[in-house]
Amino acid sequence: LTNSQHHGGMVLVNHHRRYTSYLLHAGDEVIFILGEEKENKWLKPSSKKLNIVFEQKDYLVINKDAGILSIPSRYEDSDAVVNRLLHYFQQQKQTDLKPHVITRLDRDTSGLVLVGKNAVAHARFSKMEKNEFIKKYHAIVHGNFEEAQRQGTIDAPIGKIDTGVKRGVVNNGQRSVTKYRVLDQVKGASLIELQLLTGRTHQIRVHMQYLGHPLFGDPLYGIKDNFKRQALNCFYLEFDDPFLEKRQKIEIADPIDMEILWKNLISNEL
Repeated sequence: LTNSQHHGGMVLVNHHRRYTSYLLHAGDEVIFILGEEKENKWLKPSSKKLNIVFEQKDYLVINKDAGILSIPSRYEDSDAVVNRLLHYFQQQKQTDLKPHVITRLDRDTSGLVLVGKNAVAHARFSKMEKNEFIKKYHAIVHGNFEEAQRQGTIDAPIGKIDTGVKRGVVNNGQRSVTKYRVLDQVKGASLIELQLLTGRTHQIRVHMQYLGHPLFGDPLYGIKDNFKRQALNCFYLEFDDPFLEKRQKIEIADPIDMEILWKNLISNEL
């Protein structure tokens, strides 16, 4: 609210402008007028494909393809999820909307991403505790699990291990917790479901390496193979809708490249 007032917004109490220090009384009529969000001059719309799976007035959920950034970077500023949403809003004649990514994914991870359409949505979702979001993933990993290890919880701290982007399990890292269960196994590979209980950078990739079962397509943390990206897809997202005051549950199928990989692994076993 204070931030909004600094950017052209205001609060009216009984039709008179008031500030955050004003003491409200029972029966007061309060109207919030939001200031216009600042436009990022350097942010360019992208007309490339965008797969929207769920949409409400203040937010939407998209199915992000692998190979696309959630948020543009200094070096790649023209074709992230945010750029595609800018174009979508323009096509919908809603140029006042500005995308705010709430649950981002790594570039080469596919799946569900929650995006606010305005600063209010971003603020309301950001106030929610991490455990109010349930994010589930499917992954295809190298190796097989012993019977006693086919489901469990990994509680191992993650931190930087060099000056680059790579992370690892380190004693002085941040607490990181991942639940997993094996769905199916073939010779030399396993299909697993994972749920993040914390949200660290590269958490699933690091924890799978820690267990000795790195993801297919992830040379940074595992074995070099022929899969073109890490075999990881966020297929399920559950959260409290702060606008409709209901629980939203969204689920999608895994992308075709992961389906083909798993079918090929099954065929190789036969």
